[in-house]
Amino acid sequence: MSDVTLSKAVRSNLLHLQNTAKMMDVTQERLATGKKVNSALDNPTNFFTAASLNGRAADISALLDAMGSGIRTIEAADNGLTSMTKTLESMQSVLRQARQDNSFKMESYNVTTPEDPDGDSVLNLSGGSLPEGADFDIDLYKAQSQLEAGAFPPAGVDMDTAGDQFSFEIAVNGGSPVTITVTDADIGSPGAVNNPSAVTADELAALINTKLQNQNVGAAVTVGATGLVFTTTEADAASTADIEISNYTGTATGIADGAGTTVSTRPRTVDDFVNALNSNPDLKGSVRASNDNGRLRIENLSTSALQMSGFTNGNMNGGVGQTEIGGNDSRSDLARQFNDLRTELDRIAEDASFNGVNLLRGDQLKIVFNESGTSTIEIQTKNAKGETRAVNAANLGLNEIFPEDLDLNDDIDGLLSNLQNVLNEVRSQASALGSTLSVVQNREDFTKRMINTLETGAANLTLADTNEESANMLALQTRQQLSQTALSLASQADQAVLRLFG
Repeated sequence: MSDVTLSKAVRSNLLHLQNTAKMMDVTQERLATGKKVNSALDNPTNFFTAASLNGRAADISALLDAMGSGIRTIEAADNGLTSMTKTLESMQSVLRQARQDNSFKMESYNVTTPEDPDGDSVLNLSGGSLPEGADFDIDLYKAQSQLEAGAFPPAGVDMDTAGDQFSFEIAVNGGSPVTITVTDADIGSPGAVNNPSAVTADELAALINTKLQNQNVGAAVTVGATGLVFTTTEADAASTADIEISNYTGTATGIADGAGTTVSTRPRTVDDFVNALNSNPDLKGSVRASNDNGRLRIENLSTSALQMSGFTNGNMNGGVGQTEIGGNDSRSDLARQFNDLRTELDRIAEDASFNGVNLLRGDQLKIVFNESGTSTIEIQTKNAKGETRAVNAANLGLNEIFPEDLDLNDDIDGLLSNLQNVLNEVRSQASALGSTLSVVQNREDFTKRMINTLETGAANLTLADTNEESANMLALQTRQQLSQTALSLASQADQAVLRLFG
């Protein structure tokens, strides 16, 4: 085409048409792609800056999936702790029910005694909540000791002078001596005696008995044929049933030192058995006795059967037969319920996983927050000391219990106290996970906003204004039509020369 000769006007219009077509191609590309910078040739600075921003946005966006998975993992652990809290509250309810339950089994027995008491005439108790292998024997006969001391003149004892007094020491059943002192002040108390110069034996015995009771001495004094008679009131075995009076001093007459033991036995009454059983410290919390209309009622305060021997045909008489009082079945069943809930506690902790990660099992969850990996968070369950550990019954100090652990109310109170500590620790763990969840969720929202900022910045550098480009296209189309018309006019000027040859 280079050998074609064009007029100046035609060539000028042709160049304008070519430029317009080129600009229309650029505008059409921008409208088609939506970008004003499609390659580095369009605008190197904007192109590479936008590419860098979009690249960082893509890198950060890749971390969002890991953040979302981490949030679900924390939520799964929190769901587990919520269910564990409800389970622990159910375990509290079980223990409180056991604490209130008093359906202990009891039996009442007729108390009879053989005619010839011997060392085998005992009631024996074993089992129940008594120490393993321990036997407790109670004699069916009660040993007593009597000691006659002193002789009274017919006129009685003269204690009408200030300073008159007498005292003596009395030891019962091998115990330490206790000093008993009666003074003229005691004699002079209103209603104590009728005549201080002739205190009768009965009046003196009443004064001494008051002193014995006030000082918890297990003896009482009565008036015998020849003088005062001291008798033990509390004794279980003949070998310890003794009483001794010594170190008598005083201005009054009518009592003398005495030493020695006269042992006698008598059958225990129902009340004697009640007192003996209830006052025995080794039986406290294990056995309770009471008088059931003349029969001995024994209550087994445990979940295990109480074995007793010393019966004949159901009557307690020191025989060779045995009987049994069953344990508290309600508390035994509650112990089983407690253990079932404890097992469920561990099952919940084991199932609180997401995508193979279980924080309650002690797994570590690491979440990366930025594209360079310099901002991360590591999540693991820890105890109050900051030590990493799984959340389960064993680590929480929640041990399996046995029915006998619910025998004593004090033991149940201890279990309840420990369970409250466990509940507080689980709630604290849930609070810590909640705080961590807030951090991750906040970082997720921040990352989303950062991606939006980066992509918006990149778009501002490369995206085209479609309204502007559409207006440009209309203007270029109009210019193209005008250029074509001008080209046509220019070519008509050349055609006018042909008409000269016509």
